[in-house]
Amino acid sequence: MTASVLRHARISGVGEHRPAQVLSNDDLAAKGLDTTDEWIRTRTGISSRRVAAATESVITMGADAAAKAMAEAGVDAAEIDLLVLATCSMRNAIPGGAARIASAVGARGIGAFDLNAACGGFSYALSVAADAVRCGTAQRVVVVGSEKLTDWIDWTDRGTCILFGDGAAAVLVEPSDSMGIGPVAWGSDGDGHALVGVPEGDWAIRMDGQAVFRWATTELTPVARRACELAGITTDELAAFVPHQANTRIVAAMARALRLPESVVIAHDIAETGNTSAASVPLALSRLIASGQVKSGDPALLLAFGAGLTYAGQVIRIP
Repeated sequence: MTASVLRHARISGVGEHRPAQVLSNDDLAAKGLDTTDEWIRTRTGISSRRVAAATESVITMGADAAAKAMAEAGVDAAEIDLLVLATCSMRNAIPGGAARIASAVGARGIGAFDLNAACGGFSYALSVAADAVRCGTAQRVVVVGSEKLTDWIDWTDRGTCILFGDGAAAVLVEPSDSMGIGPVAWGSDGDGHALVGVPEGDWAIRMDGQAVFRWATTELTPVARRACELAGITTDELAAFVPHQANTRIVAAMARALRLPESVVIAHDIAETGNTSAASVPLALSRLIASGQVKSGDPALLLAFGAGLTYAGQVIRIP
């Protein structure tokens, strides 16, 4: 397909899965962790996080979210061409999870693959899906962000166990007459790969929190501005900002650096969800839409970043 017949792409449906079990800050303290609710809230903005049950997995949570996104978009499984799963918490590296999610929602035989860009994964996957639709490689694509990070948590490590939670969210991407998903602004910094991740020979996530904070608050503002430029708008024209829910202080610092007007709604899902890595941005988007603070067609800046180090952002129109 030549560039002269490229199409636009948009998000037409959003779905989510939030595990029922809630683990509060007080619960962590009661388990013997040297911390308090005030200490965690002050440093992260988190009051609780969701923990998946033994019967819940990256696959089952992702399939539930995908089915809900398809239902909201009014799209049948037979109409799906591709499913992309953004995740970094599969317990087994082989096989991937995307094909199993596709089968679980009735879309057997379609293209399906996993994408691991850690917390940056959803925006990476959304860009891949949008490009597939624009080029005609696929007509409709399901993008899933699903994580069971509590499988990778050392509950004695105060620097990490207070941060992470489980969950999944998905979007349906399809053709559009106008730009519903802007071009991606993305990148990486492999020199910082050791700042957050599961070290070789270890079994749990480890993180240099202060170094990650410094990196995020100094390096990502240009990425956000570039995503807006690529979409042909200014930050003043945004209706919403949906960043990775890593830490409320990081989000606040980025909002100040971008000089976002008070009219811009900033997604705040971290308080009751924690950091859900690749599920973070779509879960925050889902909750923002459900809140009624944005309306269909509003421009929103998505910005995902994390281990790798990876980062990616794009402007979308609210479905």
